[in-house]
Amino acid sequence: MIDYSYIKEIFEYKGMPPVVHCITNYVTAGDVANIILAAGGSPVMAEDINEVRDIVSVASSLVINIGTLSERKTEAMILAGKAANRKGIPVVFDPVGAGASEFRGRSAVKILREVHPDIIRGNLSEMSWLCGKSKGARGVDTSPEDEKNSRLEIAEIAALKFDCISVVAGVEDVVSDGCRGYVIKNGTTHMSRVTGTGCMSSGIMGYFAALSKRERMLDCTAAAAALMGIAGECSAAEYIGRGLGSFRIGIIDYISKIRFGEFMKMQKIEENAL
Repeated sequence: MIDYSYIKEIFEYKGMPPVVHCITNYVTAGDVANIILAAGGSPVMAEDINEVRDIVSVASSLVINIGTLSERKTEAMILAGKAANRKGIPVVFDPVGAGASEFRGRSAVKILREVHPDIIRGNLSEMSWLCGKSKGARGVDTSPEDEKNSRLEIAEIAALKFDCISVVAGVEDVVSDGCRGYVIKNGTTHMSRVTGTGCMSSGIMGYFAALSKRERMLDCTAAAAALMGIAGECSAAEYIGRGLGSFRIGIIDYISKIRFGEFMKMQKIEENAL
């Protein structure tokens, strides 16, 4: 079971904001930076190969997101990832659209061959593809064919294959380390109608990972997934009537406002035996 006293320490952390170095995509970079700020972190969105190792040297975690790829950015991700591994800070990998194109798939494999991720977070198609279980790609969304895969099974396979915490995101998120797993039932289908909520979730996981001990990484990742889902629920209840733009901003608002007591009342994290 999750030790919620440890999660409370993260919610009530008052020290120097941890630097979360993000090499992410230009579609959602602003939202990712803002949600990390709202959580209490200090985001740096540096991606040039000439500076990524310097930024990693002062960072507490690294978030890699392949949403908008190029050869040069892939090399920057690898340089930063290797530097993070040497320094011993956690790496979050978001394999956006893995398998949707030959280049994207090849880049994801190259990154995973040269960088050890502590957390991999993707939708069911992305994670299925990384596990060799995908039946079809559909851009950055889960394909209908892959919906037939078991989220629990894919999460377990990915965790064991890459020796990391794996997160299979969807209406319900599944978080696994290959031995233990959690199903997170927080969230709303409205989140799939706004671009970037997955990227923001990876950013929140990067913030939690920056403050987490290695042995607590599974629990902290599950809590981060639940927090993002709760923010979506709260924003939908208040803002969805105004439109999707207000809903999107509301998610960031609630990340900045939700306190530990509210989190505990609303979290729907269920342990699942693998």
